[in-house]
Amino acid sequence: MTLGSRIAWDDTVLPFQLDRADIRGRVARLDGALDRILRQHDYPAAIGALVAEAALLTALIGQTIKLRWRLSLQIRGTGVAKLIATDYYAPTAEGEPSRIRAYANFDPDGVEAAANPYDLIGEGYFTIVIDQGRGMVPYQGITPLNGTSLSACAETYFAQSEQLPTRFALTFGESIVPGGTPEWRAGGVMLQHMPKASPFAKGEGGSGEGGLLTPTDMLDGEDEENWRRANLLLDTAEEMELVGPSVQPTDLLVRLFHEEGPRVYDPQPVAFGCSCSADKVRQSLSIYPAEDIASMVTPEGIVTADCQFCGAHYEFDPATLGRDAAEDAGAAG
Repeated sequence: MTLGSRIAWDDTVLPFQLDRADIRGRVARLDGALDRILRQHDYPAAIGALVAEAALLTALIGQTIKLRWRLSLQIRGTGVAKLIATDYYAPTAEGEPSRIRAYANFDPDGVEAAANPYDLIGEGYFTIVIDQGRGMVPYQGITPLNGTSLSACAETYFAQSEQLPTRFALTFGESIVPGGTPEWRAGGVMLQHMPKASPFAKGEGGSGEGGLLTPTDMLDGEDEENWRRANLLLDTAEEMELVGPSVQPTDLLVRLFHEEGPRVYDPQPVAFGCSCSADKVRQSLSIYPAEDIASMVTPEGIVTADCQFCGAHYEFDPATLGRDAAEDAGAAG
């Protein structure tokens, strides 16, 4: 591994297309951004794995959408892991990185009870929210949790909500560069058949568990054969090829798909970023009457708030918060 290859490909999403198979895709590598997300929370290993998988999925999915503001992924369950939440923010200007953040809400008791971290979620729902910003109504798609991983849930989401055959091959965990300290890394590939596949959904309901759609329900003939072949090729990817950093994404694509005519586009850099601020906290509290604000006051006579995503700590004078303070500010303005 060379330092140059790490700098070039860490925290990036590389779009590509397989011209001969009519399939588009993304290769993602998360390094410093993911380590920043996880280090500030000190999650148990199993919870950290769920957050890492969700963050990697969000980076891959967010880059496929013509996004003007934010894509959010939420996994809500009845088990130990109550909520895994991520946000992906589109670049604010050309050449700027997209930003990603994530956190988990979980019950510390019982975290070690499951061999597969996914089992900690239990039953629940996989949700994607696309918010294009002020003046636009957010889009929300919800599908039931399915399979044995968050990747499987995302594949089900695209099959059910978008009727797009989609495949994820992901890996993540802590790694140590010689002479360095343990750091979280994640990498993976997303394949997705081009949208023209949608009209080929066969019949009502699908052949998957509980009548869910699968790629074979949406593809026919040559399209189905191309999809099967691309998936078989992706199955040969090794974990160290997916996560890097010694194998560059372009080399991985050539190794896997050289006969499919891979074509790459400009990579999109990704960075950790949080949108919280004192003003946003103040605005969120502006709906509460004075008596509710009073119940939030600490013995020190202040109101505090902590961001679940980045850990930022905010302190406020209670007299400046709530519905009354907002109305006074509006009258003064």
